[in-house]
Amino acid sequence: MDDARRTLTARLYCQGMETEHVFAAMPVADRDRAAAWYERLFGRPPDLIPNEHEAAWQLTQTAWVYVFVDAQRAGSGVQTLLIADLDAFIEEVGERGIASSPVEPVGRSGRRTVVGDQDGNLLKVAQVPV
Repeated sequence: MDDARRTLTARLYCQGMETEHVFAAMPVADRDRAAAWYERLFGRPPDLIPNEHEAAWQLTQTAWVYVFVDAQRAGSGVQTLLIADLDAFIEEVGERGIASSPVEPVGRSGRRTVVGDQDGNLLKVAQVPV
């Protein structure tokens, strides 16, 4: 991609907004119950519990997943994580008692699985070629 097209693409996606962190939200009915499930998913306790309604896990230097109590919207969350090794992810979460959907192709050479929490929120986990 040439510099002019890269600049245009950046402007179209960012529209002048310099984004430094992303918090991907999952609405849940019960924070403690959800936190226990996400702790098993991520293999560790939350990195941040700012109040009695939220818990957050830092996945990269600038990307977080957090649960927050919102009983009316609980189960309506859908997020996607792109990871390096889908097979290792499936094996690791399976060992922690979390089932994933069958792996399905994405695009020409990517693959994806889906895990769902007790409220019905979906976390799509994909491996795409680099």
